[in-house]
Amino acid sequence: MVTGNLLIVIFLLSLAALFFMILKLKVDPFISLIAVAFAAALALGFPLADIPGVVAGGFGNTLVGVGILIGLGVIFGQFLGASGAIEKIAVAVLRLFGVKRSAAGLSLTGVAVSIPVFFDAAFVILSGLVRSLSRRTGISIVTFVTSLGIGLIVSHSMIAPTPGPMVVAENTGSDLGLFIVYGLICAIPATLVGGYLYGTFIGKRIPGTVVTEDAEVQEAATAYKKEISTGLSFFMLALPIVLILLNTITQIWLEEGSTLSNILGFVGDKNVALFISVIVAIIVLKPYISVPYKNLYDEAIESAGMIILVTGAGGAFGAVINQSGIGDHLIATMQSWSIPVLILAFIFAQILRASLGSATVALVTTSSIMGPMAVELGASPILLGLAICAGAVGLSLPNDSGFWVVNKFGGLTIPQTIQAWSLGGFIAGLTALAMVYILSLFSGILPGL
Repeated sequence: MVTGNLLIVIFLLSLAALFFMILKLKVDPFISLIAVAFAAALALGFPLADIPGVVAGGFGNTLVGVGILIGLGVIFGQFLGASGAIEKIAVAVLRLFGVKRSAAGLSLTGVAVSIPVFFDAAFVILSGLVRSLSRRTGISIVTFVTSLGIGLIVSHSMIAPTPGPMVVAENTGSDLGLFIVYGLICAIPATLVGGYLYGTFIGKRIPGTVVTEDAEVQEAATAYKKEISTGLSFFMLALPIVLILLNTITQIWLEEGSTLSNILGFVGDKNVALFISVIVAIIVLKPYISVPYKNLYDEAIESAGMIILVTGAGGAFGAVINQSGIGDHLIATMQSWSIPVLILAFIFAQILRASLGSATVALVTTSSIMGPMAVELGASPILLGLAICAGAVGLSLPNDSGFWVVNKFGGLTIPQTIQAWSLGGFIAGLTALAMVYILSLFSGILPGL
């Protein structure tokens, strides 16, 4: 087995090979990650007989924690979108904030919507609302695109049970309920600074971006069987989160091993909570959905398939790196570095995010490598996980599919997309990192830190 600084060299070369395969050769991320995992294992000197087991074990162990959740989460999001619940939530939040602060309302709407719904789908669903708001308020569409996009990506990268943050919580050994609570504390300021405040700033500096009546593209509204109520919409959105949080509260307040504690612990398990939510959605939302259920299932499974593969492959690559001994070497090496571990985690995730174009891959890969080292590095697992999440928020570039979703559905030019989306996300990520450091000031006082 390779030892010493050569471990870091091989690791960096592995990352370079991964970037080259995805960015230059246009090889699918799943295939690229598996190929680099095998190649890295060979270069690191793993016994040939052990390599398949290490790679497959890393893949499987990652999906043990999040595989079921990814599938159920996508199905849950499909039902919320098809029933009109997502649009109802958006309208309610915007009505609460009024016209002048409508962009702030849209940012927070993005945070709420992207918890159960994946970024691309959520942005497409709400893109018509962006144009309508610009036309009605006279505010630049760039402001609304930034507000919505940043709200969605911050939530997508920081708040479980979205798959990426779920993997981070799993890999760092964080309590999931507390990870959700502290994720929200970091995500909301990041969204308002990077989405609303920066969006308002950049929108005023790009002329000719207010949508007029003549320029507005009219789209056919989704046909619902029946209009869903605002209360039911918010109930469905909150159901899985409340059930998961219930498990955390149970562990704090109820006697361990009691009947009530066991029941609530079972119901609040992340897999069970989301499964219950899906079953409730299937039954309760039926009067509001006109699309055949089979179509919803097919679309959800198609979307979830690649996410599951990429997530597992990232875990496989991380397992190879972890078992190489690079963790112990980094711990010894970083003792002489002046870079704090939280900043190091942020930078690592940020580099992967910008280079690979995938927040999920950045989250899975970084947490797979750094997560198991949290205690040895003297860092709170939750704070380390949130620093990783903050690093995955920003610097979305044209190699990211989300970049083109924002570009096309937001009606922006490429330079406008970079100004609004790429830089806005970077600012939001830095704000989230600042919030992580503020939370660190209360270590030992707040639970779990």
